[in-house]
This record gives sequence, C-alpha cells and structure tokens, in this order.
Amino acid sequence: MRNQENIHQDYTTYSAGYQLSLTMDIQVYIPPHDPVRLLNQLLEGLDDKKLLGTYSDKGRNSVVPPVIMFKILIYAYMNRSFSSREIQRLCQRDIHFIWLLNGYPAPSHHTINRFRKHHLSDGVMEDLFDQFIECLHTLDEIHFKNLFIDGTKVEANANRYSFIWLKSVTKNEAKLQVKIEKLLQQVNDSYLTSYSFDVKNPLPVLEACLLNLKEKVIEQSLEFVYGKGKRKTELQRQIETLEAFIEKQIIYLDYQKMIGSTRSSCSKTDPDATFMRMKEDHMKNGQLKPGYNVQIGVEAEYIVGVGVFQSANDVPTLIPFLDSLKGRLSRTFKQIIADAGYESEENYAYLKENHQKGFIKPLNYETSKTRKYKAQLGKRENMTYDELNDTYTCANGRTLKPIEVKIRESQTGYRKEVTIYECETCQDCPLRLKCTKAKEGNSKRLEVSKKMLSLRTESLKNIQSEEGILLRKNRSIQVEGAFGVLKQDYGFRKFLTRGKIQVTVELLLLCFGYNVQKLHNKIQSHRCGQQLHPGKVA
Repeated sequence: MRNQENIHQDYTTYSAGYQLSLTMDIQVYIPPHDPVRLLNQLLEGLDDKKLLGTYSDKGRNSVVPPVIMFKILIYAYMNRSFSSREIQRLCQRDIHFIWLLNGYPAPSHHTINRFRKHHLSDGVMEDLFDQFIECLHTLDEIHFKNLFIDGTKVEANANRYSFIWLKSVTKNEAKLQVKIEKLLQQVNDSYLTSYSFDVKNPLPVLEACLLNLKEKVIEQSLEFVYGKGKRKTELQRQIETLEAFIEKQIIYLDYQKMIGSTRSSCSKTDPDATFMRMKEDHMKNGQLKPGYNVQIGVEAEYIVGVGVFQSANDVPTLIPFLDSLKGRLSRTFKQIIADAGYESEENYAYLKENHQKGFIKPLNYETSKTRKYKAQLGKRENMTYDELNDTYTCANGRTLKPIEVKIRESQTGYRKEVTIYECETCQDCPLRLKCTKAKEGNSKRLEVSKKMLSLRTESLKNIQSEEGILLRKNRSIQVEGAFGVLKQDYGFRKFLTRGKIQVTVELLLLCFGYNVQKLHNKIQSHRCGQQLHPGKVA
C-alpha cells in the first residue's frame, strides 16, 4: 500500500538526504564576458522617467521593478524568446534571468504581457530605444553619417482569410444603395413622405425613416407576426427590410473606416494589417497574407531606426521614416543609401531639400545595361535628345516635339510637372511596330519629368563613384544582413501582438536586443568603431 505521507505539496519536507548549505552570489556562475553583464550595465545608464510615469501612485506596487522587467524582456529577445510563457519559464530556470531579477520572484506570463502592452506603448519604447542609439553615438559607434535603408514584409498575427477588400466593399455598397433608394421611393409613395437618400451621409435619413415607420405601427396598433403561415403587412416588411439595410450600411461604413483612404484591404482580426505578397509562400501560389511593411535604418551594423507601415510599396515609406528619425534623434544622417524600390521624384526632391546626399539606385539601372533594353527603340533612353530645341529624335530620324505640360499628383499629394512629347508623324514608318503601341493614325508620345531626369542623373553619378560603389556593397551587407539575422537566425517571421502600436513595440524590443548583441560581438572581436566593411581587393 502506498505511503500517503509522501504525497505532499511541499517537496522540501522529505529532503533529508541533502545537506544544508549557504547561498552563494549567483553571479560567480556567469562568465565575465557574458552579454548579460553588458546589457545590465547599458540599461542602468538609461533615463527611465517616462517608463516609471506609466505607473500609478495608487494601488499595489509592482512585484518586479519596471527597470528589471525591461531588462528581462530585452535579454529574452536577444536570446530569441518572444513568447511570454517562454520568458516566464526562463525566469524560473535560467541562471542569467535569475541574476537579472536580483532576488525578485519570477514574473508570471500575465505580468510580462501587461508590461509589454501597457507600459511600453505611447512612445515609451521609442524613447528608450532612441536613448540607446544616443548612447552608441557617445561610445563612438554611430557617427550619423551613412544610413542604409531597406524594408521587408512580416506577417501579422491575424487570420489569413479574414480579408476585407475596398473594391468589393464599394461595389456591394453601390448595389445596396440602389435597393435603399427603391425602398425610400416606395415609402414616399405609400405615406406621402419626401425622404431622399444622401450618399455622403446615408444613416440620418434611413434612421429618420425607420423612426417614422415605427410611429405608424404604434398609431395603427399593429402586431408583428412571424413564422410559417403568417402573412406580414406591408409596413412590417418595410421596417424589417429597412433595418437590414441600415445594418449592412453600418458594416460597409465601418469597413471603409478600417481600410482608410491609402489602402485597398485590411484584416478583420487585425484592422491595421494590410494584405501583402510575402516571400514566404508556403502554398507557392502568390497568396496574399495580412502583414506589415517593416522598414529599418542601419549604420555601422546597428539598427538606428524602425518604422512599421501599412503600404506594400516602399516608395511612400521613405519620407515618413526619415521625418520620424529627424524628430527623435539629435542629428540627421548626411547620406541616405537605398535600393531601386525607393526611387521617385518626391524622394529625390526631399533629400535635396534637406541637404542629404542620396545614393538611390535607378529602377532601370540593371536592365539598362542589357542588350535587349538597348534594342527597344521606343525607350526615351534610346533616343537622341536635343537640349537646345528640347526635342527627341527617334531611330527613324523623326522628331518628337513638346506639345503639352501636365501636372501629375501622387497618392501622397506630391505634384510633379510632366512634359508630353509627340512625334511629327508615325505614318509609313517601318519601325512603328517596334517603337509604339499607339493605334493606327496616332503618333508616338513620351511623358518626361525633367526634374526627375536631373535628380536621377545626380543620384546615378553618386552610386557610380568610388564611394557609391563601397556604400552599395555595404548596404547589401549591413541592412540586408540585419534582416537576415532577425528573420533567419532569430526566427522572427510573424508578429505575436496585434495593432500597429503593439507591433512597433515588439519590433523595437527585437531591434534593441539585436543592437546589444551586436555591440557585444564587436567588443569581443575587437571591431569597435568600424563603420564600413572594406571592398574586396583582388
């Protein structure tokens, strides 16, 4: 028979086989070059007033101090542990986390989640991250000179099939509004009212009409009937139909508000996420998934800036990203290095106005070197330009003259001037099919932004210089290498939190841990102060 006395919740009751010993200082078990010591030292020097300001003076104090909680989170992200339950387990068993706790009990996963969600938002995490960047500048690791920028898509914590498409919502709303107008006309004919549907503000008219119909029900003392074999009155059918229309209209308005004016889709489970095409395509069919466009800026291998955007295109992200860095850091970067995905006249003009040297590769930089590109007769680059007369000459020797100047406005509101050139005649031209797709009787046209050409030429000159070649090589090494570490080595391929604010906090925690680990690696390999990787010498 089992001895019931041995079944006890306190397992130290029957530990007679172990000798009582004095507790030693736990840090003797941690090597002197361990990165946890560097982390503890660096975070002690940060100003935590903004973090402490998120706590109330009333009620019970936190068991674990906020500064220690922050250290635990950063060290967890340094060690590729992002789940709150995993962090709780590490605080209970891992000697490094126990040393960071400094005698305090291990926090529960609820405490960790609450701290990450409620105490690091509202600019607190951004403030701590920026302080660390300034600390790296003080250590002469960051010089605010070369900023390497790149972006990647990271999947959101949302259902992959919870999509809302603006085009579909607009189409279905238009069909609904036709039915609403028909119903209102029927009500006007039946009760001699004058309700007119307002497309811009539809709900007040519909709610007023519904209220009027319900008043008529009370006046006529009608009772609504339901079920099989019951005949509904016309008034009951009108009220039920109108209620269904109002409910649908509210849903469509909510969907449009969730999507906004700059997106074409969103997710029901995470309205801030946009459906994008990811590199990780498990079904191999180009399936769109809810995600965020993550932008980072890197200097000297450190991530100095982070941005989370809802646009799948990189072009409209550059200016907001640089504006954010300008407003948060003490200095602006002198040189901006980015790939062809960021090229636009608006971005070029912004860099020039802010006295920042741009090293942006033109979109056609690689293709323009190919034989196939040079054989395309309709390309502007393959025509001869007469600067004095402002004309182009095609491969057949015919002249394209400027006929009109138009203003094109981008989605962000930027206005650019475009000159339209038209060929004198394309009739009987033997090269017509190779030059243009214009209909028979129409002539070849070119749309040219002279400002864009000037700015592109300047950027092209920059990237082809000796400095530009070195910076382009370093862009591939530093910023793309940082994404490689975060996504492949750290395994960070999907956000755990929802909403743009919480996603930004999560990303900043990851990049903070990455920077501490990078500083540790450079110290141990004696590479402190190295800004660029030298080009290979044959």
